[in-house]
Amino acid sequence: MSYRDFEELLLMSQELRAVLELSKVPDYSTLNRMYHRFRASHLDKMIEALLSRLSMECTDCADPTNRADPSEPDRPRQRLREAVISFDATGYRRTTASAYFQTRRGKSFRHWLKGVYAVGTRSQLILAVTCGVGPSNDAPGGSTLQRRVRRYGQRDADGRPAWVTLADRGFDCAHLGDQDLIPPIRRGGNLKALERQARADRASQARLDGLFGQRWKTESPRGSETVHSVIKRKFGDAVRSVKRSARNREVWVKAVVYNAYR
Repeated sequence: MSYRDFEELLLMSQELRAVLELSKVPDYSTLNRMYHRFRASHLDKMIEALLSRLSMECTDCADPTNRADPSEPDRPRQRLREAVISFDATGYRRTTASAYFQTRRGKSFRHWLKGVYAVGTRSQLILAVTCGVGPSNDAPGGSTLQRRVRRYGQRDADGRPAWVTLADRGFDCAHLGDQDLIPPIRRGGNLKALERQARADRASQARLDGLFGQRWKTESPRGSETVHSVIKRKFGDAVRSVKRSARNREVWVKAVVYNAYR
């Protein structure tokens, strides 16, 4: 919602002000200035702290005897450990204008804001975020997500990576490993490099085994409870900000709010 609408919501809800520990309702311009002080690094730390909190709650629910005792010292934070991590991008409209207005305007928008999310298929939580402008290649965003999700991937007894990455052909690039199930792009219809042929075979086998199908938990065409569809249905498929930096932060904020909602 807009800053003015949120100010009115705080004025109407005494319970919400009590939860947020607000002695008085801030002006909408104060909310605007505070939002512009946020940086991607701040939002990344918020996602990490939220995932850590959620992972501890999931552990306590799974094992009731392992719940924290208030008299005991704080336990070390545990992180989510995902065996399968899915990458996918989705587009957001750069304006809240209706389709009718765009038709009457006579000039369609050729670009959109793109959010690239890394989702753990077991928890269906967003582990990392990056953004860009479409239409464009997804590979640069995939490289960034690869670095950020290392902390959440499963590892074997020797500490080596033991998780699998799922993505579509848009994330195909030269810097991929054996654990990346990403179908290569067939330029000219043929695959000449042996490593690309081997990766295509692994992706085909993953489809037959049903592993590659878990990627649909991230995308929106299949099912109504996938990550992209939940974000757009609950929090909108458009961004309200005008400046480019503020628009990019909206992509991160949607991820933070989705994890809290989830």
